[in-house]
Amino acid sequence: MLNHYETVFIATPVLSEAQMKEAVVKFRGFITENGGEIVHEENWGLRKLAYPIQKKTTGFYHLMEFKAAGELVDKLETQYRRDERIIRFLTVRLDKYAVEYANKKRSNKVETKKMED
Repeated sequence: MLNHYETVFIATPVLSEAQMKEAVVKFRGFITENGGEIVHEENWGLRKLAYPIQKKTTGFYHLMEFKAAGELVDKLETQYRRDERIIRFLTVRLDKYAVEYANKKRSNKVETKKMED
């Protein structure tokens, strides 16, 4: 059975838009090539960090929600550690309530967007 995970990584702010996209494509590809399935992703863009990391005060945030077997997470986090563009990452397993909440949050965003249009 596949577990539901959410991973957020912060890339160094010195990257160009293209380099950031390249990093996202790399990790998205890594998940799908290893039997994972991307459920949702959000690019949160450049944000201020709560505290400096490697003398940097901002970073590019990217969230990916995916389904995968447990052993994929270790491999994914090894990839993050090996990539010098990534300054922080966090992967969490979502229980059924968290999955429900994430789905509800997404559908609310879609409805809000429709009302604005």
